[in-house]
Amino acid sequence: MKKTLLVGALTGAFATMAHAQSSVTLYGLIDAGITYTNNQGGHSAWQQTTGSVNGSRWGLRGSEDLGGGLKAVFTLENGFGINNGTLKQNGREFGRQAFVGLGSDQFGTVTLGRQYDDVVQYLGPLALTGTQYGGTYFAHPFDNDNLDNSFRINNSVHYQSANYGGFKLGALYGFSNTAGQFSNNRAISVGASYTWMGLNFAAAYLQLDNDLNAINQSITGAGAVTGDATFVASRQRTWGAGVNYAFGPATAGFVFTQTRLADALGINAANAGTSATLGLPGGDARFNNYEINARYALTPATSLAGAYTYTDSSIGGVNPKWNQFNLQADYALSKRTDVYLEGEYQLAVNKGLPIGAVINGLNMSSTNKQIAVTAGLRHRF
Repeated sequence: MKKTLLVGALTGAFATMAHAQSSVTLYGLIDAGITYTNNQGGHSAWQQTTGSVNGSRWGLRGSEDLGGGLKAVFTLENGFGINNGTLKQNGREFGRQAFVGLGSDQFGTVTLGRQYDDVVQYLGPLALTGTQYGGTYFAHPFDNDNLDNSFRINNSVHYQSANYGGFKLGALYGFSNTAGQFSNNRAISVGASYTWMGLNFAAAYLQLDNDLNAINQSITGAGAVTGDATFVASRQRTWGAGVNYAFGPATAGFVFTQTRLADALGINAANAGTSATLGLPGGDARFNNYEINARYALTPATSLAGAYTYTDSSIGGVNPKWNQFNLQADYALSKRTDVYLEGEYQLAVNKGLPIGAVINGLNMSSTNKQIAVTAGLRHRF
């Protein structure tokens, strides 16, 4: 009898240890809503929308304890449209994220696969477009700085440091995967953040080097940003910095980003959420984005958030500008389910370029003004 009890106890202990050392988690988020837009291509529109704030997704996340503070990690994350059930990210099965790596409690984590660049990782959380408090429709025009992660980096190796007293550092390299084309169709990104008390500061840089003859190749081809690029350009450089400060139930912040393009021939508007590719006159182009944002928790269940973004640009010798005002009210029905109401107003000053107002994720207005209002529901699992 004693031997039976001892064997049973040991079996249970080993089973508990094995469970604690290795885990796989199924998770997801579903975002659906009804959006009214006053002008899309000259007409008002009522639409059942998906991902108005956060893109709908499901994923698998896992880790295995290898001992000595070392662990194996992986993430496979699929993006889909809840309104029609189709795959997002140009039809990829795991288009949002797909990577595997090794992590150390002391030295940090190295991962390989399809991943976010460090502008998204470090700077995105300081802009409302990179959070649950704004998301897709709050993005800067055409998501020109990728803070709303319109594209990910293929063939990439990413290093994420451990947290050293509030300081974190990241670096990424995306390979072209093409013989003789090491410096074409590649990506380089670095980022850093520092958190102290209620203060959070971050800065990041992203560079894409592209072969213009291959930038629009199929999603199965080689290249760090194959089929996903927002811009048709031989080089994209994006950098930025931001700060926010939390005091009591409130958080206020400021983010600046700049995107510079060489040989800017067009905007892959479909990748930025609109309906068609827009031609650019070539040569250099620049976008400067200035965002002021704030959010406030009225109660544990109710929050308010708002942002104003001013974008000035230089494209082919002309200088379009955009002003966008954003507001969101959110109410949590539970820890996993919430409802939201949000609105956006954008005013474009064309300055010689035939680009109208275009709230990210919606089709362009035929005028220089666009208004969108969305009532939505999010559920997490």
